[in-house]
Amino acid sequence: MLGFLEQLGAIARTTFIESIRQPVVLVVLVAATIFVILSNPFSGYTMEDDQRLFIDLALSTVFIAEVILAAFLATSVLSREVENRTALTVLSKPVARPTFILGKYLGVAATLLAALAFLALVFLLVEVHGTMQTVRTPYHQPVITFGVSSLVLALLAGTAANYLYGWAFPSTVVLTGIPLLLLAYVLSLLFAHDWAPQAIGTKFRPEFLLAIGSLAMGLLMLVAVAIAASTRLGQLPTLVVTVTVFLLGLLSDWLFGRTIIRLDAELAARPPGEGSLLDGARLLHGFCRVMYSIVPDFQVFWLADALTQKRTIPADYFAVTLPYGVMMIVAILSIATILFQRREIS
Repeated sequence: MLGFLEQLGAIARTTFIESIRQPVVLVVLVAATIFVILSNPFSGYTMEDDQRLFIDLALSTVFIAEVILAAFLATSVLSREVENRTALTVLSKPVARPTFILGKYLGVAATLLAALAFLALVFLLVEVHGTMQTVRTPYHQPVITFGVSSLVLALLAGTAANYLYGWAFPSTVVLTGIPLLLLAYVLSLLFAHDWAPQAIGTKFRPEFLLAIGSLAMGLLMLVAVAIAASTRLGQLPTLVVTVTVFLLGLLSDWLFGRTIIRLDAELAARPPGEGSLLDGARLLHGFCRVMYSIVPDFQVFWLADALTQKRTIPADYFAVTLPYGVMMIVAILSIATILFQRREIS
């Protein structure tokens, strides 16, 4: 057991270091950060609740950025290693293939969670600032000061560490930016827009943390899908499969759930004499039920609607969704292990 944990920890740690050093991580995070910030002024043109549109735009940007990272990183740490035969070096030692798959998953998942923490803190800072309802709406000076300072310090730290110690610039910026952005967020909560001191709970909304935590569980499921796809496919097919499963998971209620309800009503209303029509409806009904069961439902982890409608998120909701997410991850990783067991890498 100890040997298994040591092997698993070593593979996960190496995968995390390799993944977070990838330039694509910083590129995606910079692009997503810009889009999250720009979501604030873009949301100021609605005739109703501008903050509601900002939450939808910003959280969608964060989710899509994580989807892209999941596909790229899963391919780079697994499929590319198999193609370059570097995985053979590890598997030629007494390392089981399930341990290899699980270690790769944990390493990529840790990278995705670090990227999510970075983008989530940017989102929380912009949310504290609030949308500009009118031209007379004042800027939130503490948010701008602390937020910009934290990003600049992270870039300077990455540059200095790369120049002086040869550290990877992307990983240094991300890992330095997370605590700096967290500090900037906490300090921003202590001041009003004009630097007047205020209670930390005035702008703090714990439901945002619950929504981000739920989003993290959905992303962990998506990482498992990307790992499973990359056991057999290259980078572009893995990206296509990951995005396709993601979209199907978001639309599963609309595509399959609604069809199941409609067919249940039609099958109950039709007379028994319509044999061929009933057979076709039953076939479609069975297909939709199978797809509804096996496609990961990412919609249950998307709580932006609850945030924008200012609804309370009950604790028992997570008592159902979190076990569902864990079971789906176990099932998908089991499929990934089976696929990888049968792949020739020599």
